Amino acid sequence: MVSYNGNGVRALVRASMIAALYAGLTLALSPVSYGPVQFRISELLTVLPAISAPSVWGLAAGCFIANIFSPYGWVDMLFGTCATLSAALLSRLFRGVTFKGVPLLSFLMPVVCNAVIIGAEITLFTEGADLLLFGWSALTVGLGEAAVCYGAGVPFWLLITKTKLKRFI
Repeated sequence: MVSYNGNGVRALVRASMIAALYAGLTLALSPVSYGPVQFRISELLTVLPAISAPSVWGLAAGCFIANIFSPYGWVDMLFGTCATLSAALLSRLFRGVTFKGVPLLSFLMPVVCNAVIIGAEITLFTEGADLLLFGWSALTVGLGEAAVCYGAGVPFWLLITKTKLKRFI
């Protein structure tokens, strides 16, 4: 819904910019963005829900667009987008739980959601229902996600929140 004061338009533009960045980064780095061992650099943007609400929808839209090109097809479009949307909503919810001013619990949400949902997706749609393979898939996806969310996401979040960039998010 677009409001008369322009806030709705600003939110839509911000969400659209985040969606474009997420999809663009994922596609530009597609050799490492898809598959059982994922290292999606675009996931560093998952720290943004701790800063702004429009980023939740931008991340979900960007993930959906990026997953159109996934080797897993419609399965990744559905489950990948659900994982990202769930993580973004939970990240937004836990943004107030901080450690030394940094919402580290928010940054854990994409790790957990992607490990469980994408781990299950990879196992069920490529290997069949196997608990050991699920554990392995969840571990590899979760480790890649943690490396990006904490290794790149935390410095990215600090850069945004400690500079004037925050007003653009």
